Amino acid sequence: MVGVDLIEIERIAQAVQRWGDRFLLRVYTPGELAYARGRPPQLAARFAAKEAVMKALGTGVRGVGWREVEVVRAPGQAPTVRLHGRALARAQRLGLVRFALSLAHSREHAIAVVVGERQ
Repeated sequence: MVGVDLIEIERIAQAVQRWGDRFLLRVYTPGELAYARGRPPQLAARFAAKEAVMKALGTGVRGVGWREVEVVRAPGQAPTVRLHGRALARAQRLGLVRFALSLAHSREHAIAVVVGERQ
């Protein structure tokens, strides 16, 4: 299962300006917020990753909560996906055991590509 998402960094920056913590706490986990430290490119890349995972799961944003898809990154490691709740249950039903994730951003856009892997 594959998912791809591209987002304008400015769109995330505007959401943060307009909604502040209400937006941030609805979409991002504490770990994601700590990693991004308010930087729009990092927030946008994680937002794109969440949408890409939701596409790979075949649910879209209606079937899985934003915080049920988490992008984690250990120091010196590539980012990975950790699922919770309904997202984890959906992945298990599909037989997906892990996700390969690639994130990138330019000045204007962030992109995420995810491939769900079966055992």
